[in-house]
Amino acid sequence: MDVFIQLFGNLLIFVYHCFDRIVIHGYLGGLSRPEQAVHFFRQVVGVAAVDKEVLSRRTADYQNWVEAFAHNHGLPIEWAEKGVRKEDHVLPWLRRMTKNNAYGVYFIFKSMEQGATFRITVPKYPTADPCYRILAHQRSRFTHFYFYVRDESLGPMVIRVASFFPFQTTYYLNGHSFIEQELSRAQIGFRKNDNAFLAVDDVAALQAAADRLSPDIIRKRLDYWTLILGPKFSAKERKAINLSRFYAIAQIEYCRNFIFKRNFPIHKLFERACELGLWRLTADKMAAIFGTRLHRRHRGKLASVIDRIEHGHHVYRLTSRTPSSSNTRSSRRSCAMNYVPTTSPTLVSRKAWTISTPCARPSRPSLAASPASRRSGSTFTPTSRCCNASPCRSPSAPCAIPASRSTRRA
Repeated sequence: MDVFIQLFGNLLIFVYHCFDRIVIHGYLGGLSRPEQAVHFFRQVVGVAAVDKEVLSRRTADYQNWVEAFAHNHGLPIEWAEKGVRKEDHVLPWLRRMTKNNAYGVYFIFKSMEQGATFRITVPKYPTADPCYRILAHQRSRFTHFYFYVRDESLGPMVIRVASFFPFQTTYYLNGHSFIEQELSRAQIGFRKNDNAFLAVDDVAALQAAADRLSPDIIRKRLDYWTLILGPKFSAKERKAINLSRFYAIAQIEYCRNFIFKRNFPIHKLFERACELGLWRLTADKMAAIFGTRLHRRHRGKLASVIDRIEHGHHVYRLTSRTPSSSNTRSSRRSCAMNYVPTTSPTLVSRKAWTISTPCARPSRPSLAASPASRRSGSTFTPTSRCCNASPCRSPSAPCAIPASRSTRRA
């Protein structure tokens, strides 16, 4: 990164680094294992037999509490629809909270998802204790609650709470939201677009705010919201067993942000990154992506070639030939990439190069193709696109690539 700053330092406005997306799992320390759950229900709660009805009663109590909490506070609670992005759906409520400078829960989603719970079975053979049950871990599909919260320290965050025992929780945070709260509290002007700061009055204060995010601050706020929104336990149950939560980081992203004065350098860097990505994506890597195991007895073919089809456009083709599982004939997985390294300052969009999905042996192009199809730039792969431009060159090959057999004149 220091070399990058030396090369493009005169084109940058400022640079800052911070934590971006953080995903944390929360577990109840005294109820995470089956033997702890049995001890809790039999010795603390006083239940003789730990069966499905006992766990279902706890689930129903928590779900009823969430419904009552949403009703008492006037919060919208809805089922998450398929194909709807949750963050975009709750954005109007978040803007209303920000405008009113309010903090707390502003939306609740319900979603059916996979989660960890316990499976209860009766012993196959009779035991001395007729109330003996076998508890084991399992993953099943049940209701999860998404609480959308605007915290005064961490900013907007999401807390997902499982409604089944042992009530595991997941927290979704963002370091940029914490920085925004710190700058607003210090009354430092800034301009933030989505998940990046584009302008700030004091760059040193911005970096200092990013460095203040610590595990103690995160733990304190997570404990607070878990106590309010998590499942409820009586004072007797809390006194008899340790019900505090311990946290484990599931995902964390650390980003370094370079704010440029103009868009043109970013376009050129993106073009060069696309070129390097294509040349580094070799056939063996492509076979690994498609699930082909490479070993010494590999009977297939791996090749990275550059071909020019009859239209005169260069195609970077990766081929992995592996034996078929149904018969003895070889099936072919091909990936055709068409990329045009433009010299104009235009941005290379997603349409400039595409990767075709693995398919069967591709059909050869018809020699009697219609002129309209030739003018449109269609290739032998239906999902590929070609554009009229200069021939694609390898960074290590200074000379032009000769024409293939299919383009030589008879």
